[in-house]
Amino acid sequence: MYVALTGSKLNPDVYIMRSFRKPDGKTSSRIYRKLGKKSELLLRFNGNEEEMLRWAKDEAAKDTLEFKEKTKNISVTLSQVSCIPKNEDRCFNAGYLFLQSLCTEIRLDNICRKVRAHRRIGYDLGAILTDLIYARILSPSSKRSSYEYCKTLLEPPKYSLDQVYRSLSVMAGESDLIQEELYRNSNFIHKRDTRILYYDCTNYYFEIEAEDGIKKYGKSKENRPNPIVTMGLFMDAEGIPLAFDVFPGNQNEQTTLKPLETRIIRDYECSEFIYCSDAGLGSAANRRFNSFGNRKYIIAQSLKKLKKEDRISALDPTTFKLPGSDKNIDLRMINESDRSVCENIYYKILPTGNENTDEALIVTYSPKYKAYQQRIRSGQIERARKLIDQPGKTRRGKSQNDPARFIKKTALTKDGEIAEKDLFDLDAERIEEEQKYDGFYAVVTNIDDDVQEILKINRRRWEIEENFRIMKTEFESRPVYVRREDRIRAHFLICYISLLVYRLLEQKLKEGGAPEYTCRQILDTLAGMKLTLLTKDSGYIPSYKRTDLTDDLHRIFGFHTDHEFMKKSTIRSIIKNTRHLSSGD
Repeated sequence: MYVALTGSKLNPDVYIMRSFRKPDGKTSSRIYRKLGKKSELLLRFNGNEEEMLRWAKDEAAKDTLEFKEKTKNISVTLSQVSCIPKNEDRCFNAGYLFLQSLCTEIRLDNICRKVRAHRRIGYDLGAILTDLIYARILSPSSKRSSYEYCKTLLEPPKYSLDQVYRSLSVMAGESDLIQEELYRNSNFIHKRDTRILYYDCTNYYFEIEAEDGIKKYGKSKENRPNPIVTMGLFMDAEGIPLAFDVFPGNQNEQTTLKPLETRIIRDYECSEFIYCSDAGLGSAANRRFNSFGNRKYIIAQSLKKLKKEDRISALDPTTFKLPGSDKNIDLRMINESDRSVCENIYYKILPTGNENTDEALIVTYSPKYKAYQQRIRSGQIERARKLIDQPGKTRRGKSQNDPARFIKKTALTKDGEIAEKDLFDLDAERIEEEQKYDGFYAVVTNIDDDVQEILKINRRRWEIEENFRIMKTEFESRPVYVRREDRIRAHFLICYISLLVYRLLEQKLKEGGAPEYTCRQILDTLAGMKLTLLTKDSGYIPSYKRTDLTDDLHRIFGFHTDHEFMKKSTIRSIIKNTRHLSSGD
């Protein structure tokens, strides 16, 4: 409420006015209380107009509190015989408001305004991009279905589906700029730790038969006979995505590193870091590239692919040590049934034989890891036996985790001729060969540092695999349905930003003192947070289960959608606040 002086200019009336919203959505105001004529009020304050206005404003503040107190309990009249209006939506998702608040904090709208300024586009790129992010996180589907889903948000789209498709070309063209700005702006939410950068690649398939553009036949990680594209992804030391790029599906993964890392060094001003990756991305060229300046590397190394003499030295059980001790330990002498021994990690450091570098090979042995590998292999051997017992089911093993790799085929002969049927049995030699490596793991590095710290850095590589899993499984980033190359790149940009927003949400919860919730818990909760509109002129009631997670979300983000009843004005205020930065930001 506010004070207004209306009427005669010489002697106006002093009123307390109350704002309200008309049925057509426009705002207006009406008189709430008359305080009196200005001349009469001035007599009470000895002609001091400033003091009189101060008193009037205090009265308006009191009336505001009184009005709010009166309207805490709302009465809504509902009919048992009247039907709800036809084609009117009554249920809306409110979980996206938390995502909207994060998109505001990373200044996504500012980034889109920069793009619009030099692209000269007429539609609201920021609204389209943020809506596609909400849809990808809460209800992943095609772009057309995402557009329809956004109509169920509290703020339905004010753009067309055609504009969505046109915007994809703009997003693709500005992908590098958007990623760079997002990296800088994400520091406003959580200080990024770029001392260690993890890199990995994965691929995504298309439900098509013929190659086209960057959609090429290549080695699919899911063993699918479809054209694919490759995504290279960098993440920081805390598992938050840093940058990505998309490459043709037939391109060697080793060659994807240098262009993307060069862009990070140049545009992100990240020149001092430890590069960490799996063995597949640790070629000599990639290691050499990360030996310049103040860059170092830690790369997983396959013991099976070492030269014979190096492999013998690596697996020699007599020269291992415990961290912090110089005493040699013979692995054959340790009691692996002792629980305390099982938790130990033993190591040795060997030269790599590369005279041009100061890199070393760190070989570790873990009884716990050995027991895990043996347990996994036992299950695979059992499945291989079942395949042997089922005629026609035997096949050649396709990967290192395929149980069929333990099946040996022997061609039978009869009277010097090959018989119609082959003999299948377990390959004991293959099983014995794999058992040699149980419990062993190795990395190659040019860091002269504490072994435990090096191994700790390498162990976090699982988080980049987790990022890929979230994009593929939770965000359903494949199969990819768009066909044009620019729209394909835009699709992955949307998936990447969605992953960034989700990871920042996790950090918010963590820093806000919330317990560790699973990805599925968070996503299901956000998708299920819906509000039901009672009547067009009243307000909303929550239609979801209040849980510890919803309480944590409301506490950390500073607004509530879980009150028994919320007026339309209350929801509009929440929407406004999640779309604008607070003065302290």
